[in-house]
Amino acid sequence: MNRLLNYLPLHFVVLGVLGICFQFFTQLWSFDFLETILQLGCLSLLILIVKNSILRTVISFLFFFLIGVSSVSLNDHRKHDSFYEYHLKDNSTVTLQIHKVLKPGKYNQKYEAKILRVDNKTTTGLVLLNIQKDTLSPLLNVASKLLLKPLFKELVPPLNPHQFNYKSYLFKRGIYHQIYTENKRFIRLKPESMTLFGFSAKLRTQVQEALKIYNFKKSELAVINALLLGQRQAVSKELITDYQRAGAIHILAVSGLHVGIILLILSFLLKPIERIKYGTFFKTFCIVILLWTFAFIAGLSASVVRAVTMFTFLAIGLFFRRKYVIEFSFISSLFFLLLLNPMFLFEVGFQLSYLAVFGILWTQPKIYSIWKPTFKIIDFFWQLCTVSIAAQIGILPLSIYYFQQFPGLFLLSNLVIIPLLGSILIGGVLVIFLALLKVLPQFIADFYGSIISWMNAFVSWVSQQEQFLFKEISISLIAMLCWYIVVFLGVYFAVVKSSKKFIYFLISILLVQSVYLIELNEKKRKKELIIFHKTNFSILGKRIGEQLFLQYDMDNMQLKNEYSIRAYRISEGISLLEKHDFKNYIQFAGKEILLIDSLGVYKISGTKNPIVVLQNSTKINLNRLIQTVQPSKIIADGSNYKREVLHWESTCLKNKIPFHYTGQKGAFILKE
Repeated sequence: MNRLLNYLPLHFVVLGVLGICFQFFTQLWSFDFLETILQLGCLSLLILIVKNSILRTVISFLFFFLIGVSSVSLNDHRKHDSFYEYHLKDNSTVTLQIHKVLKPGKYNQKYEAKILRVDNKTTTGLVLLNIQKDTLSPLLNVASKLLLKPLFKELVPPLNPHQFNYKSYLFKRGIYHQIYTENKRFIRLKPESMTLFGFSAKLRTQVQEALKIYNFKKSELAVINALLLGQRQAVSKELITDYQRAGAIHILAVSGLHVGIILLILSFLLKPIERIKYGTFFKTFCIVILLWTFAFIAGLSASVVRAVTMFTFLAIGLFFRRKYVIEFSFISSLFFLLLLNPMFLFEVGFQLSYLAVFGILWTQPKIYSIWKPTFKIIDFFWQLCTVSIAAQIGILPLSIYYFQQFPGLFLLSNLVIIPLLGSILIGGVLVIFLALLKVLPQFIADFYGSIISWMNAFVSWVSQQEQFLFKEISISLIAMLCWYIVVFLGVYFAVVKSSKKFIYFLISILLVQSVYLIELNEKKRKKELIIFHKTNFSILGKRIGEQLFLQYDMDNMQLKNEYSIRAYRISEGISLLEKHDFKNYIQFAGKEILLIDSLGVYKISGTKNPIVVLQNSTKINLNRLIQTVQPSKIIADGSNYKREVLHWESTCLKNKIPFHYTGQKGAFILKE
């Protein structure tokens, strides 16, 4: 442990991470490429010149901190003169190239596209492309080029508190705008040359077309695409939910687990090469080439590249046969990936992958040492158990923070599925190879498909064991970080076993308890009035401590399944949710709120500059209302027709009355 903590790249990673976070949240670094190189070069020179060891260490730490800072700045397309937004004019012609095919929405096919040119100027940057669904037009492929005159729109932030922030997610991927268009509004161009991603997509398409003729079920084909080709777009929402609830969602994403199994299989199959001269070198070289071939076939997605990079470092480390090679390879690959793309740090998959590996490396040996079975088969399953438990220890606080649930039967799922995963991967490669050659016997395809169906059925059964699924658990970011301090110091104490480390561990537990008590006290004291956004409906909530009183015009079953209310209730720790009728008047935080629904009736006696809430496209003369009650603000929720909202907004603008439409600005929140 001490040797690992003294491993210099670990220090560099920590400082680089701090630099990445600093620049991402502050955006203070604004130097261009040449200025950045010059400053880093000067620091490098100082490291070589300065003789004082303490000063040289400080300069070295500053150097790697600035590497993290500058990497974020240099990867931000908005910092470059070639960014497409700087060249847009009215009626500009834009050339796009499809970079990635995304999961389709309800009304649109979605793509991640590169902006190659604006008019005649070469540009950089990514955009979210939404094309209206059309059954008569073929889907676009990776590397397809389009010519169009688009209207760039801002990304929409979450409209209700605690909803998934898709805008922030895309920002971290370097996407700042979106385009809506139809098939008839663009021209498809012939690609000038096939890109690496385009060739990869073409190969995957050939595989998918070859598999379709063998009568696989839709769910079977979707899982095969996810397991072997890294494509989850066709996996149904219900199947993804089943894998999540069973604690086996990592099976559906090509990740470190899959690549690790492939590495073990390749190491076994290529072991005879070690007998020849320089055999170990050739074996390592072949493994690295085959791993990256798999990454290429799987589309070179971020998760695949991360996993293959990690195990490439491991394969090279194993070649040198050094002690702690796995741990050092893990840290080195992390450092290398963050240098290439610092935005990986903010991706959930990246965080979960490395924390799972961290948990396995630092806790699995300790758990395994508790019991050492004598029989090999029992030892195999015991090792599998300890690996699964160790991985869960590594990701538990983070997975609860993001997904607000914990699958109690994760151990059962992994014990059954993971031993079969190697066979499923090998069988899948064989099935794909024979299908491409058009010599795949139907009985082999049927047998392989039945294994996939059995796995899906088993996962579905596990997910239905509600009593073992601990859901609706919410922790804050600060609490999550404190829990990781507890985990780290707990493992450190288990390894070192000293009274000093035990005291640190107890202090960390007290820290978590203190954070919990402070947050609980804040929740009990919190009071706010919320006008939620829900298209075609009206939802208004009055929150008093841990109680939420709701007025709504939908049925109870619809409300129960309403994501915005569920997300707010879980994240805010609401223990009591109750229906309430506020009539058309609420007094809250020293403010008066008038609710005006489709009847157009409102109370005016005694009110003074109230906040007016317009609901259900009420038929009123807004000018007369403004003159009569002199509102301080007018709010329109999602139950109103947009044409009415536009008319009200125009009227408020003329009368200089603040106007808030929840469909644009999100839920209106009034705090006490």
